[in-house]
Amino acid sequence: MIRQPIVTIMGHVDHGKTRLLDKIRGSAVQEKEAGGITQAIGASIIGSTVLEKICKPLLKAMSMELTIPGLLFVDTPGHAAFVNLRKRGGNLADIAILVIDINEGPMEQTLECVKVLKEYKIPFVIALNKIDLIKGWKNDVTLSEAASNAIPSVQKVFETKLYETIGKLYELGFEAERFDRIQDHTKTLAVIPVSAETGQGIPELLMTVAGLAQRFLGEKLVTTDIARGTVLEIKDQKGVGKVVDAIIYDGSIKQGQTIVMGGVDKPVVAKIKALFQPAPMQEMRVAKFKPVKEAFASTGVRIVCPKVEEVAAGMPIIAGMSETKAKKEVEKEVREVLIEADKEGVIAKADSLGSLEALVMLLKKHDIPVKKAGIGNITKKDLADAESMKEKNSLHAVVLGFNVPKQEGAITNDVIYRLIEAYQKWAAKQKKRIELEKLNELVKPCKVMVMKGYVFRQSNPAIVGVQVEEGELRNNIPLMNDKGEHVTILKGIQQEKKQVDHLKKNDKGAASLPDVTVGRQVSENQILYSEISEEQFLQYKEFKDTLTEDDKKVLKEIATIMREHNPVWGV
Repeated sequence: MIRQPIVTIMGHVDHGKTRLLDKIRGSAVQEKEAGGITQAIGASIIGSTVLEKICKPLLKAMSMELTIPGLLFVDTPGHAAFVNLRKRGGNLADIAILVIDINEGPMEQTLECVKVLKEYKIPFVIALNKIDLIKGWKNDVTLSEAASNAIPSVQKVFETKLYETIGKLYELGFEAERFDRIQDHTKTLAVIPVSAETGQGIPELLMTVAGLAQRFLGEKLVTTDIARGTVLEIKDQKGVGKVVDAIIYDGSIKQGQTIVMGGVDKPVVAKIKALFQPAPMQEMRVAKFKPVKEAFASTGVRIVCPKVEEVAAGMPIIAGMSETKAKKEVEKEVREVLIEADKEGVIAKADSLGSLEALVMLLKKHDIPVKKAGIGNITKKDLADAESMKEKNSLHAVVLGFNVPKQEGAITNDVIYRLIEAYQKWAAKQKKRIELEKLNELVKPCKVMVMKGYVFRQSNPAIVGVQVEEGELRNNIPLMNDKGEHVTILKGIQQEKKQVDHLKKNDKGAASLPDVTVGRQVSENQILYSEISEEQFLQYKEFKDTLTEDDKKVLKEIATIMREHNPVWGV
């Protein structure tokens, strides 16, 4: 039996992926998405009858007959990481549609999508969206009429934008061309201009995808007797309780069968009480379902069975295989993701296996190591495990949660790239705090003047009035003169008859100077500097971005003094 090819729609976050699928379905799923960005995986069945109806004139003109039973569209979140929809032996997608805004061209996330498609060797076509926004473009005719009969100035703008995108695709290593100008689809990437607003180009897009699937996927679309699938979501159905929404990508699944699903802790074995399929042309997250006795790949299904609460989204499903063998396969697939890959790193939590895999992949891409990854809400143990990382590396002492409830002490977000940005901002603050802590351990840069007429004790220890000219005078720091000679270690500061531990710029106070006699080692109106070693000076240079201008000024004067004796001091 031939199954429906699985089509993944990908692209930059605002280039119109969901709106394009909405136009095909005649629905409005996008309005319900968090931040206008698809953050969960949805599936829609576009049957052969619907395909034939939409593409009838084109099929007739090309004498083409549909042999596939339809298409199963999977709408993924904008970030390229989410193409990583898992299945046994590879990726869930058979073919992909990469959506690009014709007016903006390929963006950063578009390029990431291309890299992932190349890595997984997934065939794809380009839907060059938003042609309706080209000034003067005719939106009330077919794509071929608009493209060929446009006034010359509009035609020129359209062709320029089209071939600018084709040029960028060439730079990425792809020979690309407008779909109706291609001689050999094995060598040339098809670019189909479309409008998700008006529907222009959608028949051409569907026909191209269906035609490529029929011609090139071949044996890949032949199903086996074993049902395999992926859990999309666990949800509550009124009057039924918790149910499993899933994609079956191979074989057929039947009511009454024993099913093995991936669980958070171990494989879950249960008997299917009931099966439902979404109505045609409806996205699974909002669809009305009808009961069925059997469902054939590729399709979306709703499964009613016991122990659903133990299953997690993204987990594999197997039916029609011996329980022992199925459990081993499921365990192996789950174990590929749930690994503690790094000795040190952050803790990653997500609501599903697919989300978790995407998060871990993205973190590693940004050189953020992951010590532990898990599915489900953030727990006290997760926070404790993160806290234990503080001594080794405080930048790893955090839990990152994607699509899970907020938790104090963790960083969470329901938009994946914003979660990465939030961590990077947090890490930058942590790094600066660490740098400041290191600087606080060093002798503080300071320039101080011994005030004339304020010698309170000449020696044992000498107590004199001082004024801070630059920097900060701290207790217990070594002081030197303007020749770089050691004078004393400050052992006490008073201000307005109270003991203090520091004086800031322009502050005045009394300083206790052991082993000093006024008139010998120091004198009135003399300038003293904090005595900073060459090693400490080099550390200050390393963290120069955190220093104040006053600190930099004092350090420069100290370096000038020391280089009178050693020209390469602090270089």
